Amino acid sequence: MPLALLALAVSAFGIGTTEFVMMGLLPNVADDLGTSVPTAGYLVSAYAIGVVLGAPLLTAVGSRIPRKRMLLLLMGFFVVGNLASALAPGFGWLLAGRLLAGLPHGAFFGVGAVVASRLVEEGRQARAVATMFLGLTVANIVGVPAATLLGQHLGWRATFLVVTVIGLVALAALARLVPYVPLDAHQSLGRELRALGNRQVLLGLATAVFGFAGVFAVYSYLASMTTEVMGFGESSVTVVLALFGIGMTLGALAAGPLTDRALRPTLYLSLATLAVVLVAFRFTAHVRWAALVTVVVLGAVGFLTTTPLQMLVMRKAKDAPTLASASNHSAFNLANAGGAWLGGAAIAAGWGWMSPALVGAVLAVVGLLIALVAGRMDASGAARGPRSRLVAKGTPHPREPASTH
Repeated sequence: MPLALLALAVSAFGIGTTEFVMMGLLPNVADDLGTSVPTAGYLVSAYAIGVVLGAPLLTAVGSRIPRKRMLLLLMGFFVVGNLASALAPGFGWLLAGRLLAGLPHGAFFGVGAVVASRLVEEGRQARAVATMFLGLTVANIVGVPAATLLGQHLGWRATFLVVTVIGLVALAALARLVPYVPLDAHQSLGRELRALGNRQVLLGLATAVFGFAGVFAVYSYLASMTTEVMGFGESSVTVVLALFGIGMTLGALAAGPLTDRALRPTLYLSLATLAVVLVAFRFTAHVRWAALVTVVVLGAVGFLTTTPLQMLVMRKAKDAPTLASASNHSAFNLANAGGAWLGGAAIAAGWGWMSPALVGAVLAVVGLLIALVAGRMDASGAARGPRSRLVAKGTPHPREPASTH
C-alpha cells in the first residue's frame, strides 16, 4: 500500500471525527452556550450545508490547481474551521465555524478519491479509494467515542482543539507522503461541468441520495433506539455507535475488492441487502443480542454502498472525474439530511421509535430501482456500439471493466 494512502486515511479520520462528534456533544454545547438542544442541533445542519455547498464550489474554484496543492489547501481550510469552532465566543460564531469546517469535506474526498485511484495499478483503484475511506470508518470506532468522552470531561472546546491537531498532523502527512499528481492536459472547469451533466453520473448521484438516506434514517436515531427499544442504559450508547463503526469498517474492507471485481453487482447487492436488514432491524431490535448483531451488519452493508457509488461517478465522468467525485459527497450529505428528516417525521407521526427502519428500507429500495434503471440504460448503450473515450495522450485512466454493466 502506498504511504500516500495512509496520509489520505489520516485526513479522512480527522474529517470523520469532526463530522459525527457534534451529535454526542449537543447537550454539552447547549448547556455551555445557554441554548436548547434542538437549537444546538443546527450545528449539525451547518456542517452538512457546508459540505453540500463546498463540494462543487471549491472543486470548481480549484479545477486548475495541482491536486496535491489542492489537498493541502482543503486540509488547511479544515484546520481553520475547527480552530474557529474551538475558540468561538458564542453560538453564532460556533455555527459559522461548523459551516467553515464542512466546506472542504466533499471537495477533499472528491480530489482524494481521484488521487488515490492514480496511485495504484489498474484493477486496484476501488481498493485504493476504500483504503482512504477506512479513515472515515475508524473515526466512528475510535475518534468519535474518544472525542465525545473528552468533550464531556474537559469541555467541547477541547474536542475541537484535538481535532485541529489531527488536522495539522494530516497536513504534514499529505505534504510529506503524497506525490505530485499533475493535472490532465485537457482538464478544465467546462469539461468538469459537462461530465457532471452526464446522465449516468446524475443517476449515480440520485442513487446515493436515496440509497444512503436509508442508512441515516436509522443512524440519526440509533441512540434513542438503544435506550427506548433495545433496553440499554445511556452509558451503552457509545458502545452501540462503536459497533456500527466496526460494521462500517468491515463494509469498507469488503467494498474495495468487490467493486474492483464487479462494480454494479456490488452496488445492487449492497442496496438490496440494506433494505432487507433495515426491515429485519424493526424486529430484532427487541432482542438485545440480535439487535447488536444487526447494528454491525447494518453498518457493514450501509457502507458497502459508498465505494461502488464513488467509483461509478468517477468512471462515468471519464476524463473529468473530480467535480463528479466531490458532488457525490454532497449527495451523501443530502442523504444524511433527508434520511434524518424522514425518520424524524415517522417518529413524530406516532409510528414508533423503530419506524425509521421501515422508512429507510423504502429509501434503499428506491435507490436500488434507480441503480437498476441506470444499469439497464448503460447496458443498452454499450450494446449499440463502442463509446468514445476522450483521454489525453499519456494520461493514465482506469479502464471500465465489462462487469460494471
